[in-house]
Amino acid sequence: MVADETVKPGTLEEQSNTNAVPNPNLRAVEEEEEDELEEGEIAGGKDESKGSSATTAVTHPLEHSWTFWFDNPSAKSKQATWGSSMRPIYTFSTAEEFWSVYNNIPHPGKLAVGADFYCFKDKIEPKWEDPVCANGGKWILTFSRGKSDTCWLYTLLAMIGEQFDHGDEICGAVVNVRNRQEKISLWTKTATNEAAQVSIGKQWKEFLDYNDSIGFIFHDDAKKLDRAAKNRYIT
Repeated sequence: MVADETVKPGTLEEQSNTNAVPNPNLRAVEEEEEDELEEGEIAGGKDESKGSSATTAVTHPLEHSWTFWFDNPSAKSKQATWGSSMRPIYTFSTAEEFWSVYNNIPHPGKLAVGADFYCFKDKIEPKWEDPVCANGGKWILTFSRGKSDTCWLYTLLAMIGEQFDHGDEICGAVVNVRNRQEKISLWTKTATNEAAQVSIGKQWKEFLDYNDSIGFIFHDDAKKLDRAAKNRYIT
C-alpha cells in the first residue's frame, strides 16, 4: 500500500491529457505572479548564474504494481504447452508509467488474430496454474471484431485505479482477439465467494456502461469442460 500519494479516481484519466492543452487560467496566474516580483527577484525563482535547475517530476503511485503480458499468435503451436509462448512485456507502478506504455502499444483492434494481451497484478502469472488464480474464475464480455478498445481501456483503469469494492479479489484481465470476435475476461481469485464475484461483475458493467448480461465461469469448470463450461453466476 502507498500512503498519501496513491492515485485517486479520476487521476488516471487526467494523466493521458496532462500536456495536451495549455490552461489559460494558469497562464493568467503566472503572469500576475510575474508582475508582483520584487526588485532583484528572478521570475520562476531560478538563479541564472547557477544555471537552470532540474524539475522534479510528480508521479502518482498505484496501490499495486501491474504487468502487461503478451501471447504472440505467430509463436503459438498446437504441440506446445499452453502459455509457453506468453511473455511479460512491462511492469508499471505509477499512473505515468501506465500511460507511457499504453499509448505506445497496439490496442486490441490492431492486434493480430490469435493474440492474447494481459494485464495482471505483479507476481501473478495469467495462468490457471498460478497459486493465486488456481481457485478463481472469470467474468467474460464479448464484442464484435474491432469493438473492444474502449472497454479494454476502462477495464484497465478500473483495475489499476482500485475502483472495485472487492479489489483484493482481482487478479487481472485479458483480451483475446479472434477471427470474428474479441473477448475481455476479468479474472478473480476466489470463485466460490459468490457475493464478491457478483459485486465485481455488477460494478464492471457499471464502469463500462454495459447493459447486456454477463456470465462467470469457474477455472476448474473450464479446465475440465473447456467450451462446454457453464456460467455459475450471471448478472
